Amino acid sequence: MRAVLVLMWLLHWLPLPVLGRFGEAVGSLLFGLLRKRRHIALTNLRLCLPHLSEQERHQIAKQHFQMYARSVFERGILWWASEARLKRLIQVEPAVPLDVIQSGPTILMCPHFVCLDVAGVAVMLESSLCSIYTEQRNKVFDQALRKGRSRFRPVKLFSRAEGVKPIIRAMSNEGLPYFMLPDMDFGVKNAEFIPFFGIPAATLTALPRLAASTNAKVVPVIATMLPDCQGWKVTFHPPWDNYPAGDLTSATREMNAFIEQEVLKAPSEYFWAHKRFKTRPEGEPGVY
Repeated sequence: MRAVLVLMWLLHWLPLPVLGRFGEAVGSLLFGLLRKRRHIALTNLRLCLPHLSEQERHQIAKQHFQMYARSVFERGILWWASEARLKRLIQVEPAVPLDVIQSGPTILMCPHFVCLDVAGVAVMLESSLCSIYTEQRNKVFDQALRKGRSRFRPVKLFSRAEGVKPIIRAMSNEGLPYFMLPDMDFGVKNAEFIPFFGIPAATLTALPRLAASTNAKVVPVIATMLPDCQGWKVTFHPPWDNYPAGDLTSATREMNAFIEQEVLKAPSEYFWAHKRFKTRPEGEPGVY
């Protein structure tokens, strides 16, 4: 892993278009080699985008591997490039909502697009934050990742096992926005089966629960890649009005519907290689 980190450090000096093309080439190679992950991505696409032809879904899956590989190598820029270079490469629309963050508890809801780390950097160039963090198995990589994510401003990272109380304290007492990634399958605990592209998906209800308990504003954040490897775009949407307005189920359904519409704008950049439908409703067979 040290060798990989050294390679990432060396590659981050390259112009982004060169590094991006290199990442795409690696992704194409991995698409051919990683049969299990390819099968997961194609299964997700078949379930979520049945209106597309098999050839179209195959092309999106291949592009997804290319974009994902790019995001891994481009992470070196996020970890080691100068602040000036990052500000040139990250296009923020309309701006990091500092006025919203400073006015009270704020949840930055960031779905799993492949370059979501760029959204985190865009925030940390302007503000500290707190988030949930899953410790990486490799200690060397874990240390590099933690250092890379907190090099501009202090970041409070909590483990999922600590629960929600430390997050509430950081939001309420320290004024830190909570950078939240709510759209992965963590099983049935604290989750409900909410449709995602019409397929029942074990979805955490943490977003509406936390927003209701802290009276927090929910600001969706979407990170995508600019064309021709010219950088990234981070879009901060307006805070959701009166969220959650209904019960947990309807509020979580609203979240999934928003993510769906954003996925359709950049389908190859959503994290299709994750087993989004790993947990099935009782009595239903597995899909993978």
